[in-house]
Amino acid sequence: MLTLRFPDGGLIPVIVQDAKTRNVLMMAYANEEAVRLTETTGYAHYYSRSRKKLWKKGEESGHFQKVEQILVDCDEDCLIYEVEQTGAACHTGYRSCFFRTLDGKIIEEKVFDPEKVYGKTGH
Repeated sequence: MLTLRFPDGGLIPVIVQDAKTRNVLMMAYANEEAVRLTETTGYAHYYSRSRKKLWKKGEESGHFQKVEQILVDCDEDCLIYEVEQTGAACHTGYRSCFFRTLDGKIIEEKVFDPEKVYGKTGH
């Protein structure tokens, strides 16, 4: 068993990748409890830095991430969750959080309307 390092105030960065397409869906942070819950339940859990709380992806939207594999980088301070994504990964309604180019061009179509799901536009 590897010893994960949680360097950023007890948080470890997690890159989330679609297990089939290998597309990067999102990036989030997890604390030790979130990683443990992800391992034991098979569903992605994270720690919200803005809300200062643990959360299960999809708990509000229904867009869950079933984790197929967790990969650890060579320094043991970053993770990749390979997931089966239900619906969209991004809270703004896109499949991936990486839906636009540096110049602002949107390269994906929205999967859902965040105002209908969360009562807000996504930011």
